[in-house]
Amino acid sequence: MSEEEVDKQLSHIVEEFHGRHQRPRDFLLRRFDRVREHLITDAPLSENRQLLIGAYFTQEYAVESAALFNPSIVWHPDQAGLSVGSKRFVVSLRATGEGHLSSITFRTGVIDAQCRIEMDEPTRFATPPNVLPDPGYQKALFHRKLTELGLAGVFTNHVMDRLDEEFSLEQLDAALLLTVRENRSRHQEHLTVYDGIVALAKSNYEIIYPTDTKLSERLILPYSPTESAGIEDARFVCFEEPDGDIRYYATYSAYDGKVVLPQMLETADFLRFRMHTLNGPGVANKGFALFPRRVNDRYVMISRQDGENLFLMESDNLYFWHSKRIIVRPTFPWEYVQIGNCGSPIETDAGWLVLTHGVGAMRKYSIGALLLDRDDPSRVIGRLRHPLVTPDENEREGYVPNVVYSCGAAVHEGVLIIPYAMSDYASTFATIGMDEVLAAMEPA
Repeated sequence: MSEEEVDKQLSHIVEEFHGRHQRPRDFLLRRFDRVREHLITDAPLSENRQLLIGAYFTQEYAVESAALFNPSIVWHPDQAGLSVGSKRFVVSLRATGEGHLSSITFRTGVIDAQCRIEMDEPTRFATPPNVLPDPGYQKALFHRKLTELGLAGVFTNHVMDRLDEEFSLEQLDAALLLTVRENRSRHQEHLTVYDGIVALAKSNYEIIYPTDTKLSERLILPYSPTESAGIEDARFVCFEEPDGDIRYYATYSAYDGKVVLPQMLETADFLRFRMHTLNGPGVANKGFALFPRRVNDRYVMISRQDGENLFLMESDNLYFWHSKRIIVRPTFPWEYVQIGNCGSPIETDAGWLVLTHGVGAMRKYSIGALLLDRDDPSRVIGRLRHPLVTPDENEREGYVPNVVYSCGAAVHEGVLIIPYAMSDYASTFATIGMDEVLAAMEPA
């Protein structure tokens, strides 16, 4: 195309898509940089030509077009400027678009002293973050995780032998390339292991958003190979260390179309997120939820490794989990198929309140609750015989019918606030007094 044709085509694009996106010039130039290596010439290109090439390698994607569901609520890190008794919150949601691709999106709002909920108007824009690979890996831990994934062997050993005790992604790439060259005749045989090593390395990364973006336009899209088919069901929790340090963690399910891999993200400000793999023989299946503080100086999670029962896990290391034990089994008719959690436990004077989900006949999901001992969370001290929330006639139809589901609740002014999804298409809130919930608990 001549420069005149380039200018004309770009002008049409700018006119047609004006106002639909923020910072389109910067985005299109970044897209051009991603494909620059495939140019068939080294001749310098005008900026307009670069922008047009970037546009040809760009497509709009409606991240929430199919569903907006499985919410989790935590208190916002910024509580300034509110009236007495009010608190600002962040709700994370699983957004699903074309191709059933799931990502994490956010909403904010305020709940006042009377527990009235007001949601902030979300922006209609989505801003992609800057993605940075993990700056370094520890060889012993990396090799250990490869073994857990069934990727140990001669090829892996040769790769690891080329690396120092701490290495970068670039050094790993170089070691892989040399090992592949040495084993060229057996390339197909080692291809699965090669891909697995790369996928594990890219599962640990960091994303950073511009400070001038609104929280509702920050979108966590799948990035690593383990997330290629979606990021699902993030369970956020505000975690406090013994020294008072506050971090937000979220356990989520990374899905590549075949395998579900539990992972964890970490942030202090919802601007910078670090994504980590979870390691150890206790890490399997999905539905992990972290307690909001250490218990007896250990990290604690609840989980559902067998797809049926509720487990308790304890660890000295946030990213390595070895032991697990069943603490709750399906007991009542509304949960006979399986029981799981609906987010991180909530600490109360009476004990750890755990919202559960139960699956009954006709794959109907309901939300229940149980109570764990504060000092020994492996001990169930109370349980609801009947669910708190079941889908009514207005909530039964959707992307997945007959489902109510939550990934995390909160307590405000003695009221339990439960954000929940309605049949996997939209989300709403339920509220109930904590006294009423506790009074209905039957001794376990």
